[in-house]
Amino acid sequence: MKAISLKGKEEGIHPLSESQRKIRSWRRGIPLYLMILPGLLYFIVFKYVPMGGVIIAFQQFDPFDGFLKSDWVGLDNFRRLFGEQDFVRLLNNTLLLSCMNLVLFFPAPIVLALLLNEARIAWFRKLVQTVVYIPHFLSWVIVVSLTILLFSVQEGGVNKLLADWGFEPIPLLTDSGYFRFLYVSQSIWKEAGWSAVIFFAALASIDPTLYEAAVIDGASRWRQMWHITLPGLRTTIIILFILRVGYLMDTSFEHILLMQNPTNLQLSDVFDTYVYRIGILQGDFSYTTTVGLFKSVIGLSLILIVNRIAKKFGEEGVY
Repeated sequence: MKAISLKGKEEGIHPLSESQRKIRSWRRGIPLYLMILPGLLYFIVFKYVPMGGVIIAFQQFDPFDGFLKSDWVGLDNFRRLFGEQDFVRLLNNTLLLSCMNLVLFFPAPIVLALLLNEARIAWFRKLVQTVVYIPHFLSWVIVVSLTILLFSVQEGGVNKLLADWGFEPIPLLTDSGYFRFLYVSQSIWKEAGWSAVIFFAALASIDPTLYEAAVIDGASRWRQMWHITLPGLRTTIIILFILRVGYLMDTSFEHILLMQNPTNLQLSDVFDTYVYRIGILQGDFSYTTTVGLFKSVIGLSLILIVNRIAKKFGEEGVY
């Protein structure tokens, strides 16, 4: 009788239709959708909606006439940009600073994360992590002010100390030859610690039994790092590198503007400072939008190219 009653219950069960399964799945996901909503709204309002303003790159935009009544000029603004006598200099300065930052800055947080991962004293590791995180929360105004206080030729603390020891002062702020080195050094000091956070998270996801097996096999710390730690970070490194390449036409505007002076202007003038000078100070919005669109197209193209190369070698890309 028991078996018969169970059979009867089973016969009474009807499978859900495709639409019912979709509705049930959607209802289960409502909390997740609500969590996504604020971030989605942020990107729509502050990222996607402003993209409509790109049309002024093809206009002689007048704020009083608006988008609809401003005169259309086609590709004239692009011809003006590529014909600008300073275009090559701006492009060279931007690419050189960005490439130096990519080559010297990008490995810094990786090296920092690897070194701290090898530290076995927990309190020391936490102390160093805290110390290297702090500069990230300082504004570039403070960082540049500290640089001036330390390295000013006349009043800088470091140069005063060198003078007391009988050495010549180092003109870091007045000799244009030091500008690029100083720019990258400040970026590393300020952001390397904070950029290492994602690598610390990736290191925490590596299976600890791999290290235990390596120790049993007699692998040294160096071999453990080379054969376990770095392969565990490879996907994270590649994805972040691809994304970083997309910013090759961007530089830290506030950082460069604060460091800029007449002695280093030829080396420090980049597209971002050029846009500020022409667009904000002179009010030529159409032309500076053209510059921004040019930078965006180059950045997107670089991401697509590098992502395709990464996938060709069997690595995970950003999409």
